[in-house]
Amino acid sequence: MSLNDALESEGIEVVETDLGEYIIQLAKEYPSHIIAPAIHKTRTQITELFHEHHAKYGLTERVEEVATIVNEARTVLREQFVKADVGITGANFLLAESGSSVLVTNEGNGDLTSSLPRVHIVTASIEKVLPSYDDLSVFLRILARSATGQEMSSYTSIYSGPAHSNDMDGPSEYHVVLLDNGRSKMLQGEFWEMLRCIRCGACMNHCPVYQSIGGHAYGWVYPGPMGSVWTPLLVGLQNAANLPNACTLNGRCEEVCPVKIPLPKLLRTLRTQIFERGMIDWKSRIGLAMWGWMARNPLLFRCWVNLGSIFLSKLGSKKGSFHHLPFAGGWTEERDFPAPSGRSFVSQWHSGKDH
Repeated sequence: MSLNDALESEGIEVVETDLGEYIIQLAKEYPSHIIAPAIHKTRTQITELFHEHHAKYGLTERVEEVATIVNEARTVLREQFVKADVGITGANFLLAESGSSVLVTNEGNGDLTSSLPRVHIVTASIEKVLPSYDDLSVFLRILARSATGQEMSSYTSIYSGPAHSNDMDGPSEYHVVLLDNGRSKMLQGEFWEMLRCIRCGACMNHCPVYQSIGGHAYGWVYPGPMGSVWTPLLVGLQNAANLPNACTLNGRCEEVCPVKIPLPKLLRTLRTQIFERGMIDWKSRIGLAMWGWMARNPLLFRCWVNLGSIFLSKLGSKKGSFHHLPFAGGWTEERDFPAPSGRSFVSQWHSGKDH
């Protein structure tokens, strides 16, 4: 919901307290993974970021060891915790039984954010609500095991309101902001299953496309298979029409999803909507129509594939790849296109069976 940008536009200083989020805030980047947002950063890059941004705190030495990098971040962030007027946290879950919010972390930053500032504000989307503590106990185990392979996360914090008069710490004000942002409408439609997502990141960890292109290629805060569904639903299909096609439909995301979201089915539904709304350029539409026509005629399809393989094999035999290829500019603009072997997979399969 771009909360940081909105607050900063009003002149409010915003400091992320999760170490990974803090790193990408300094770098002015989106997270590349929802569990490990700065996983794409090298230690050297983080060293340079800290050296550039921490000089104003009197920390001018380049720290390169992991332990010293973490200690420097801790030094800076603790000062921010102490002087902050307001702490804003998300919530992994909300409890209808008690009106509590639940936050899961491995760094303890959530407790400092919620207890040291005078005001604690919780922002959470409406699908995070669980009926009871019994339900929470199940989801806490599911989340930790699917996200990081832990039995339980290091810190599981439950917040139920402002501090009482006899409490040693805690905020004097406590507010919960529930975010809908189209989710009620989603609940009534064909994408309601996406509301089961607990943001564990398991689908990303097993997605061959995500592993090949990284999280930033998805262009927003939600990468991977879940992002390819969530982002078009939240920002509009017309603004993210390329994401549903960033998938091979291999089904691994659905296999590992702990809440059994049928991600391939939802991605196919989005692809259908893209086609029906005419959001595909005319070249792609003609290409798809030709492919569909040939695919319905297996003999013709195999003939064209064999001829194309032979032609491209001979054309690219000298270098073994193509730097430029008609109708494949989207590929060759960023990488070389390997020259085929000259025989289709089916023909090689049949010849292998003969032996």
